[in-house]
Amino acid sequence: MSELIYRQQAELAAIINRHTEQEGVNTTAIPSLYVIRRSHTTPPNHTVYKPSICMIVQGAKEVWLAQERYRYSPTDYLVASVDLPVTSRVVEASSEEPYLAINLVFTPSQILEVIGTTDRQTGKKVNAKRALYVSPTEPTMLDAVIRLARLLDHQQDIPVLAPLITKEILYRVMQGQHGGTLEQIAFEGSSTNRVRHVIEQIVINYTHSLRIEKLAESVNMSVASLHRHFKEVTAMSPIQFQKQLRLQEARRLLLSESTDAADVAYQVGYESPSQFSREYSRMYGLPPREDIKRLRGIM
Repeated sequence: MSELIYRQQAELAAIINRHTEQEGVNTTAIPSLYVIRRSHTTPPNHTVYKPSICMIVQGAKEVWLAQERYRYSPTDYLVASVDLPVTSRVVEASSEEPYLAINLVFTPSQILEVIGTTDRQTGKKVNAKRALYVSPTEPTMLDAVIRLARLLDHQQDIPVLAPLITKEILYRVMQGQHGGTLEQIAFEGSSTNRVRHVIEQIVINYTHSLRIEKLAESVNMSVASLHRHFKEVTAMSPIQFQKQLRLQEARRLLLSESTDAADVAYQVGYESPSQFSREYSRMYGLPPREDIKRLRGIM
């Protein structure tokens, strides 16, 4: 790591420390910006990543998308370009050197805005690529992130400057080695853009039965083409994607409410509680009741 990046990360770490009131994910005065602090390593956490950029300034993290493993640390940053159900865990953290990170959520319209102010070919469409990737951190990228984070100490400047700096950060990401992947989510008619629309439909209607033919028709794709491109983007099939959404929501409901597994199974769209229990056990390693008991014991 260069001396410049080291100094930049030290400043960003100090800002994150000032604005993390509690362990875990903290909201900020910038609605799209989150700061994260973990004073210990964590067990696997099943969650859905929104389109976002995550930059670690201290510690390290592993993210699993289906069977693929991504590890990143202060030398790089992670980008999710569409909603993705993942499993993540902090693998380097301690009370002396906690895991510190910053997360910036973005939208496809913001990507289009950046493209519209450059001379890049907005009509160019390429084959779908994985919507999760890790890129090396560059000083120019880190400088923009620091300037955005500094606004947390000067909140009167946020309305004017935060949108401008966010646009710069997205531009820097798109200048990186995987920038084309990010662009494709905004190009109307590209395979990645079509898959994004299908993902949005599945996320909204995850409790409903999945009708692949109808989803493919809605984005003007064949069923075979949708399956192929969906897997290229997400590393899983539409049905596997929906299953992860259902099981994550089921786990959340079981943790937060006094209800039994059969009721939750129906709430998230399963017709068979026994099938729900089998798939839950396969994903989390234990049947619903035992898993929730274990989780409550470590919370």
